[in-house]
Formats: sequence, structure tokens, C-alpha cells
Amino acid sequence: MAKCWAVGKYDQKFFPPSLISQLERTGGTPSHLPVYLASVVPAQTSLWQTLPGVRVITLEQIPLPGTYPTLGVDRALALWGAGVTLSWPVLVIDAGTALTFTGADSDRQLVGGAILPGLKLQLNSLAQGTAALPKIELPSQMPPRWAATTQASIHSGVIYTLLAGVRDFISAWWQQFPESRIAITGGDRTLLLTYLQAQFPEVAAGVIADPHLIFWGMRSLKVISFEL
Repeated sequence: MAKCWAVGKYDQKFFPPSLISQLERTGGTPSHLPVYLASVVPAQTSLWQTLPGVRVITLEQIPLPGTYPTLGVDRALALWGAGVTLSWPVLVIDAGTALTFTGADSDRQLVGGAILPGLKLQLNSLAQGTAALPKIELPSQMPPRWAATTQASIHSGVIYTLLAGVRDFISAWWQQFPESRIAITGGDRTLLLTYLQAQFPEVAAGVIADPHLIFWGMRSLKVISFEL
């Protein structure tokens, strides 16, 4: 059987105790264990592929009917991970560099989704694309809607507009799939969910945060085995 090693902290949610013990004994990089790679960054993919034992997970290996060739493998894995752990139908919101919506129906068929710039990318684009607007960080709490400073005005414009869009997508999804689960993942998931809870608590109450959706998707694929 194939064996699996992954970069990062060894967690029993991902690895059986016997494999964790072996990884810790050998310093975490035993040469006979393959590395399973899912990447949407070509430069990083090329770099990792130079290592021995690397096995690239492709879109074709994820059993989601209805995918299209340019669908990111990260979106497909997160959607698959949400479906196998939370049930179908399911909508995944990935709050990363880009903010994406990806949904599947009760037959595990890809319904589709949307992509827009994420919170930090929107802030950075204003700083890079204008002459006078500063580069700022995201606030830990909701800003005032009617702002009296330039920084607060940027916070207000980006956050309130984005939240309105998130609510609209979730509402539209629930109209089509009333019993569907909604999952949020990605690096900005906690902050976005905090904003959503403050602005639209009734919507936020139905959203499940899970940082590991991609890994749940990887773990469930038949092309990967965690057995020694």
C-alpha cells in the first residue's frame, strides 16, 4: 500500500498514530514516503515536482461530475472535503487571496460558483492602483459604515460591500437548496465570519467554519492511502 507524508504538524485527524510515530522517529522526511501535492501555483508545483516521491493530485482524480478544465484543484478538493464530511448539497466559501464560492448538489454534481478578490487583495489593490490611498490592515471588528477618516472609509467600502455580496450568494444558494450546508474555509475565514456575525447574524448562524476542508478532500481520495 502507498504511504503518505505531508509537510506540517502531525495531527491525528490526518494521520494514524502509527504513521505519526514513524514520522517523528525519522525526523519527518522518510525518503520512502511519497509527498501528495495539490497546487494551483505553477512555480511551486514545478519546485515540488523536483523532489523524489512527489505525486500530484489532479482535478481528474476528484470524483465530482460536471467539473471544467480550469477549475482549481483547491476549490474541487475543498468542495469534495465539505461534501464527504458535512453531506450534500453543500456550498463552500473559501476566504483566501481570492474569495470563491463553489457548490454541488445532492448528487455531488458541481453546480458552479464565483470568484472575486479577497479582503486583503481588495485593500492592496487600492494602495497599489491609486496615488494617495494608503496600504492598511483589516480591522478585528466591523468598522463604522459612515467613516470619518480615509482608513475607515476604505474599511467600510470593502467590508460592507463584500458582506452584502456574501449574504446574497448564500441566500440565493439556500433558495435553490434549502437544506444545504454552508462551509467557510481559507486564511481569512475567522475574520470574515466575525464580520458576517456582526452584520448578518441570521446568515452567519448557518455557516460552518473548517480550516481543513482541502485536507478532508485529499484524505478521502482513493488515490491516497494512509496505511503503513
